[in-house]
Amino acid sequence: MSSVLIIQAHPDGGTRHYCHALAKAYATGATSAGHTVREIDLGTIDVPLLRSQAEWESRESLPEFVTNAQRLMEEADHIVFIYPLWLGSMPALLKAWLEQVLRADFAFNIVPNGMGWDARLGGRSARIVVTMGMPALIYRLFFMSHSLRAFERNILKFAGVKPLRHSIIGSVESKHPKGRETWLARMGKYGEAAI
Repeated sequence: MSSVLIIQAHPDGGTRHYCHALAKAYATGATSAGHTVREIDLGTIDVPLLRSQAEWESRESLPEFVTNAQRLMEEADHIVFIYPLWLGSMPALLKAWLEQVLRADFAFNIVPNGMGWDARLGGRSARIVVTMGMPALIYRLFFMSHSLRAFERNILKFAGVKPLRHSIIGSVESKHPKGRETWLARMGKYGEAAI
């Protein structure tokens, strides 16, 4: 059995969205299969922006949400990120949270000569679930899934997380209820397999 961490990254914590339903379906599937599930809801966290290298490198008085997230990531075998596409990328709240949590000495170490790094989050896999208003095919073919690919390559793989899988769910505002239910069922199956 696996330890699964679900990061619900829809910034609107006051309203339930399709992202929340997807997270719930994944968690239900994982729990039913005997996996341990932990969740972080970014919409309920006040995440301050880092404005300097000194702030990012500081290890003093880290916010509680940072130390809690780092502990949960260390305990996880599999991490699931769920978020809506905003202005062609992840919401600013998720980016700010990642900058706070994935600090040097936690997610990676730069080697002494500065010519490489030691990824510190190896041994974990991840699934990225992105919802969007546009059709998924347009995002894949015209936009080349650019922000998703950057998240996978420049953040998660850089920190050693692999294998990486993703689900792109397009046309969510106009999606027929049957289409939404199909995706919820699929998330449940992914949860059962912890993939």
